[in-house]
Amino acid sequence: MNIVVCVKYVPDSTADRRFESDNTVDRVGVDGLLSELDEYAVEQALQLKEKSDGEVTVTALCVGPDKAVDAVRKALQMGADQGVHVSDEAIAGSDYLATSLVLAKAVEKIAETSGGMPDLIMCGMASTDASGSVVPAMLAERLDLPQVTFASVIESQGDQVRIKRDSDTATEVIGATMPLVMSVTDQTGEARYPSFKGIMAAKKKPLETYSLSDIGVDAGQVGLSVARSAVEDTTERPPRTAGEIVKDEDGSGATALTDFLVSKKFI
Repeated sequence: MNIVVCVKYVPDSTADRRFESDNTVDRVGVDGLLSELDEYAVEQALQLKEKSDGEVTVTALCVGPDKAVDAVRKALQMGADQGVHVSDEAIAGSDYLATSLVLAKAVEKIAETSGGMPDLIMCGMASTDASGSVVPAMLAERLDLPQVTFASVIESQGDQVRIKRDSDTATEVIGATMPLVMSVTDQTGEARYPSFKGIMAAKKKPLETYSLSDIGVDAGQVGLSVARSAVEDTTERPPRTAGEIVKDEDGSGATALTDFLVSKKFI
């Protein structure tokens, strides 16, 4: 079985995140890391490998600037077998459609080198920076594969996969036959931490870098200039201010709280 896990390099949520002059997220000048929600996808891929009786290869795939290779390295340290990093200056500013195109072409490139389409293409439920949750579906459409999304529990037997998907009102059980695209939620279980042994072993694992030309994508199909959506303006987060303490000494506390909520249009 071959599993490809799509991982994303995102700005650290605890860092001072910024926008570029073109209103795109600064992904180079700030600290970044493997998206936490993608760690769950890596973990589930590794668990499927550990439970399998046959040989399973887990490939971590990332699209992003040079520093994004750190996300692939983290996946390798966790236990992935090999990594692929698609890096090209023309990709900067790409929207979901262009990102799904690059991922799909990279998966097809991996399929060429491995002798066939991966059995599973796994993704996190969303990225922690954009939170779009649409790339897995777009990727499935481009690859002409079935999709099972927002899995909280995963079971597999042979080429059959069954997942549980939790909604606000019910839990759905969905079955599908591989190959397929799957996204997993943060309810699947905590992701493992890389061990010292895993960190050292990752240095010897194969890691390839592709450009757009390597995967057969024209630079005119990606990037900010062809994005279907655009950020018109950004405003820096205002500095934190001291909170207001309301003392309810004369019974007016409830009125003061109500007035505050009304002023902020919360009620």
